[in-house]
Amino acid sequence: MAGAIAQSADGFAARLGEALIPDALTTLSAADVGLSRTDLFALLETQMRSRRLDLESRKLAGAGKTFYSIGSSGHEGNAAVARVFRRDDIAFLHYRSGAFLIERAGKLPGTTPLWDMALSFAASSEDPVSGGRHKVIGSAPLCIPPQTSTIASHLPKAVGAAWSIGLSKHQKRDGLLPPDSVAICSFGDASSNHSTAQGAFNAAAWTAYRGLPLPLVFVCEDNGIGISVPTPESWVRANFSQRPGLHYIGGDARDIADAMRAASEAERFARLRRRPVFLHLRTVRLMGHAGSDVEMQYRSREEIEREADQDPLLHTARHALEAGATLDDIRTLYSRISGQVAAVMEQAAQRPRLTTSQQVSAPLAPRPAKRSPERPASPPPTAKPQHMSRAISATLAQEMERDADIIVFGEDVGRKGGVYGATTGLQKQFGISRVFDTLLDEQTILGLAIGAAHNGHLPIPEIQFLAYVHNAEDQIRGEAATLSFFSDAQYANPMVIRIAGLAYQKGFGGHFHNDNAIGVFRDIPGIVLACPSSAAEAVLLLREAIRLAREEKRVVIFLEPIALYNVKDLYQEGDGKMLADLSGDEEPARFGEVVVHPAARERDLTILTYGNGTYFARRCQKRLAENDVAVDVIDLRWLVPLPVEDMLARLDRSKPILIVDECRKSGSPSEEIITHLVEAGIDAPIRRITGDDCFIPLGPAANAVLLQEGDIMAAALDLAGKGR
Repeated sequence: MAGAIAQSADGFAARLGEALIPDALTTLSAADVGLSRTDLFALLETQMRSRRLDLESRKLAGAGKTFYSIGSSGHEGNAAVARVFRRDDIAFLHYRSGAFLIERAGKLPGTTPLWDMALSFAASSEDPVSGGRHKVIGSAPLCIPPQTSTIASHLPKAVGAAWSIGLSKHQKRDGLLPPDSVAICSFGDASSNHSTAQGAFNAAAWTAYRGLPLPLVFVCEDNGIGISVPTPESWVRANFSQRPGLHYIGGDARDIADAMRAASEAERFARLRRRPVFLHLRTVRLMGHAGSDVEMQYRSREEIEREADQDPLLHTARHALEAGATLDDIRTLYSRISGQVAAVMEQAAQRPRLTTSQQVSAPLAPRPAKRSPERPASPPPTAKPQHMSRAISATLAQEMERDADIIVFGEDVGRKGGVYGATTGLQKQFGISRVFDTLLDEQTILGLAIGAAHNGHLPIPEIQFLAYVHNAEDQIRGEAATLSFFSDAQYANPMVIRIAGLAYQKGFGGHFHNDNAIGVFRDIPGIVLACPSSAAEAVLLLREAIRLAREEKRVVIFLEPIALYNVKDLYQEGDGKMLADLSGDEEPARFGEVVVHPAARERDLTILTYGNGTYFARRCQKRLAENDVAVDVIDLRWLVPLPVEDMLARLDRSKPILIVDECRKSGSPSEEIITHLVEAGIDAPIRRITGDDCFIPLGPAANAVLLQEGDIMAAALDLAGKGR
């Protein structure tokens, strides 16, 4: 019989049919943890529903009616976690959490988890979670933000969400999450080794070690294998049971009673103590990793059989039998659910799917949520014109005064006021609950931002240098930017990420403090990238960036040119043309609009540029005028998405165009700019000058790989027909 069972698509049904019920794994009975026979049948029904969804999905996938998905089979013990925690405890779940979602749905009358999940499996546009964009486990009404194929990337934002609960309470403000709620985050044993996970564990422990509240339960569902690579026996326990700041609780999720015991203990500790818990639950993985994965390629038949013998559904059935049920009762229940799920899946596979680009990309469009508060009547922090770093600090102060949801954080932004003074005085003015320093970990900084946004805050995190954002770019690419897309715009991650970057910084740093590569931001759908070229522009763009985050729920990258932070003058010492007066009376910077610095007479050519390039081009503009060459300088301001419509409208299509791009030749905005010019049918001469495809060295050698004013002069004169 063992061979027949091994080849059965439904090992649970085969074992149930032969009455192969496993022995108890623990001494606990269902009654010991308060589970009645009715409770056991309810949990067993949840587990059966999840299992049958997996089986039917694989069956229909063979017929092309459903698509690749990772199943929950063997992990159905997480239904106990869902039963123990409240519906308003935000849950960031990994991909084997089908039973969790089904069980939590039972806490909200009127929900239809089977139908909803079937639509997701079938990629139907009627899927209430992602709208047919991915098979995800999530639900806005159930407080489960959807995740895709998470490999630990959701752990930092879970830390952020848990931390924001205490922050809201300290600020005496109403967050979106109840003040006594707990955050839950589940993942596998293999994912616990990921550097992102390790950073989240460290951040949680560091926070708790400092005595700060962090009501978070990490749920490690340990099935002993990551795709095909075994996890060493007892590795997870050895790694986490003695970590300072993390309270370790072990349990066996194959046994629903022990899963209830461990989950209840974790829930009480996290909710009452407001400290993080590492809940380690033993599970099994049935039917392979995902899709067409064939376990026999890397696991022996004996090993597969041993795992299947410990099926959590069999153990729950054992508890039901001990509570007075019969095998016929359980077989009848499974037969009924099998038929129900098969019918639901077949119907869902017939429902409509997304068919057009506009339908697919719809959630990436801005979704106005609330209007900005009126500007305070109080005067600006200072009437004296300021250079860029101080202008940014003053603007942040103005925005924080008008919007109590704004929080500012990062490395050294508090008492120090930032490495370049861009947050000077903010902590003193607004307190440590709104302006604070973080530990040195960019993944944690951005994870805090994502999690805090889930709780109604408007985060303005700072990444100290552009080169360091690469340590955490997946928090932008794979988490913040995707949430709206995979939740059909039910969730969003509004924030403004301030990053000091670009080159030309003298006397400091080399590559890591003079990084001029921004390609990482240029291919992420839905984000906005703004780059100011002067203090006045920084004020206007920062206000608009915050408005975009607040009102349209955008993820905005605000790239601040380090070399321009302290620049006061444009043409000559004392002219003050790079300063901002902070009056608040300026015309606002509208998203998608460029700024034109016009020539004194009809232009001979146009320079398209941004950031440091605008500073250089405006200086060259004056020198070129002395050579009888009239130049319009167009400051693009917005680099993602490019302000194409306004840029084209401001051009003279008959005159030469020079693109001044301070970034590297490959992967720079100039590539896209040229493409748009060509597609628009512009046949005037077009030229671009860029930095070299090279890392930036220390000291004066940097000038050898960066474009200079002399390069702009030479190219402009040549295009104007006045070169040598």
